[in-house]
Amino acid sequence: MVVACSRTRDAGRADSASPVPDTESSTHALAPRASGSAPAKQVVLFAGTSLTAGLGLDPDSAYPMLIQRKIDSAGLPFDVVNAGVSGETSSGLLDRLDWLLRGNFAVMVIETGANDGLRGIPAATVKANLEAALDRIRAGRPEARAVLVQMEALPNLGPKYAAEFHAVYPTVAREKGVALVPFLLAGVAGHRELNQGDGIHPNYVGERMVAATVWKGLRPILDSVARRATAAAR
Repeated sequence: MVVACSRTRDAGRADSASPVPDTESSTHALAPRASGSAPAKQVVLFAGTSLTAGLGLDPDSAYPMLIQRKIDSAGLPFDVVNAGVSGETSSGLLDRLDWLLRGNFAVMVIETGANDGLRGIPAATVKANLEAALDRIRAGRPEARAVLVQMEALPNLGPKYAAEFHAVYPTVAREKGVALVPFLLAGVAGHRELNQGDGIHPNYVGERMVAATVWKGLRPILDSVARRATAAAR
């Protein structure tokens, strides 16, 4: 689903509590690029899985929407668009990336890999998909900033896979020159009291912790983008 925070409210919810159902992306269209003068506010686009969509939560309580409240409190000129899709893998992100690139955004936050890890998809495949996605974002929207969110594999797939999976994100961020936000579920994963019944998706308390983690990494980037936009307008 795609939700423009502080603008629209998503009426639908995903059917399953699992982050890996083979669901198709039933999304609303992102706004096309504006012609003429630039809008007063720029868009922060969150592309991710059910963890970004806020599966099991009120749509206004998904962490991108909580980020919108922090943006508003900080007086920053951004509107959030939540493009989280339940069940999406890194390959699925690539499949819809051209469509996402039609939107008008200044920052894209990429949260993907959770479902890859659950399925045991090779870390090398995840790495290749992330690299391809960042290359296409840079080619299609060279003025936009991309932000990568660290994801982790569950330990039941073994320490070797977990270590290889973990290493993908800092390696890609370094090689592609993009910012890396700490593990999305830091301090939340594995804590029953912070998650819904499935043990995977954060509850309302856990989601606020997720938002705080993302905000800590995202705030400096938004400050930088806002300063650049202000300077360009002078």
